[in-house]
Amino acid sequence: MNNWKKVFAIIWTGQFFSILTSSLVNFAIILWLTFETKSAETLAFATISALLPQAMLGLFSGILIDRWSRKWIMILSDSFIAFCTFILAVLFYFGQAEVWAIYTLLALRSVGSAFHMPSMQASIPLLAPESQLLRVAGINQIIQSVCNIAGPALGALAITMLDMTYVLMLDVAGALLACTSLLFVTIPNPKPGETKTKLNLWQDLREAQREVTSHKGMTLLFLLSILATLFIMPISVLFPLMTLNHFSGSAYQMSLVEAIWSVGSLAGGLVLSLRQYKVNKIVLINSMYILLGISFLFSGLLPPTAFVWFVILTAIEGVSGSVYYASFMAVVQTKVNPAVLGRVFSIFMSISMFPSMIGLMGTGYIADNIGISNTFAIGGLVVCAIGIISFFIPSLFAVGRLTIEGKTRNI
Repeated sequence: MNNWKKVFAIIWTGQFFSILTSSLVNFAIILWLTFETKSAETLAFATISALLPQAMLGLFSGILIDRWSRKWIMILSDSFIAFCTFILAVLFYFGQAEVWAIYTLLALRSVGSAFHMPSMQASIPLLAPESQLLRVAGINQIIQSVCNIAGPALGALAITMLDMTYVLMLDVAGALLACTSLLFVTIPNPKPGETKTKLNLWQDLREAQREVTSHKGMTLLFLLSILATLFIMPISVLFPLMTLNHFSGSAYQMSLVEAIWSVGSLAGGLVLSLRQYKVNKIVLINSMYILLGISFLFSGLLPPTAFVWFVILTAIEGVSGSVYYASFMAVVQTKVNPAVLGRVFSIFMSISMFPSMIGLMGTGYIADNIGISNTFAIGGLVVCAIGIISFFIPSLFAVGRLTIEGKTRNI
């Protein structure tokens, strides 16, 4: 790991362009769907299309990730995503891009993500020293945030200046750059002895389950995160409509809100990346639940004339989301054996997506009957309550400590 900074610099260079172009294209698609349909249900089902295959395959993709070359899994999955985007670009070129076609291609892209995301997260502990994992997570958040700041702005600009065909081709180019950068690095895999040679789906899944339950408080940490996601996901889908309908916003204001969230995420990532922190990461996670929930609550209580305050609260939500995610990833990467980390990440991502989709399927009903602003307020109250209750669970804090040579320290 002596040259881990150089390896990450190469990987991050390619990932930067890939994430930037994906952010640009994703927002362009959101704008297209929003203006074409003005429907909360359409946005919700587009999100479900992008999540369902990943959720279903994620239950098993981690088994293959822990057995195969994680480097080549990332290259092949990125290539497949680029191919799916290219097909969508062709449909737009010939004027055949209907809503159902977008749903289908989003679903196929999700298949690639089911392998790429867990592979990347499972590779990090094999590339960076354990003491640097939170900083690495912070830097990852910086890259994500910079791309998410620029992506919506560039997406809004691109969709007004270019045909959707050429907008989509930008994502294809970004994916090819990411694949090329991976060819120049070596990503180690777990020691051969740590992974069974004979494929047995049930035993492999049980091995991942035993690894999680062997750490006191880890299962509860996962369950609370899944519960919070159940309420956060529908809210995240409603941001464009909140801007468009409640605040009577424009495409520029929609992109501004997306960018401001990312500015907050960037600030959170910068704070985490500057130095090592000795605070128990569970304290950070619980605190961010409370901060995120309060911000959602006040966002839902704002009158239509208070768009500026909505932007400010969105920035706070970006900070809290960034710190939460980086802290959560650092805890899992530190505690879980790298040999089963691919399975743990993929299974967790899958399980967390299923309740999220239940919430998403009710998004249209919620938006039309409860109201978008009320959805923000109710979801915020629940997320805030999760954070407060978590502070009163002693076993949860055990997962934020690491025992080395008889001494316990915070991670």
